[in-house]
Amino acid sequence: MTTSITPKNLEDLRVKNKALVMIDVRERWEYEEENIGAINIPLCTIPSQLAELEKYRNSQIVCHCKTGKRSHQAVKFLKKNGFKSVVSLEGGLKAYLSQSSTVPG
Repeated sequence: MTTSITPKNLEDLRVKNKALVMIDVRERWEYEEENIGAINIPLCTIPSQLAELEKYRNSQIVCHCKTGKRSHQAVKFLKKNGFKSVVSLEGGLKAYLSQSSTVPG
């Protein structure tokens, strides 16, 4: 079972799948400094946001943070709570921005 996606594959997926849900699990201040247009739900608040996330249960979800550690925790939690199509961005936002040929937003 795939639990992660490469920055290149995410870039391709963003072009092909307009319904893709991206969740940035960094803290609010990190998100405000730099983001790629994802929904900001800090990792520590995900358990209390499950009802809000329910509308994305059947969507393809990519979680990311700065380097990938927190997003892997988010993926594990969401999968445990029945979200099937959820992956973490390998290397996080840092890797994505260094490898991306576009500046998404």
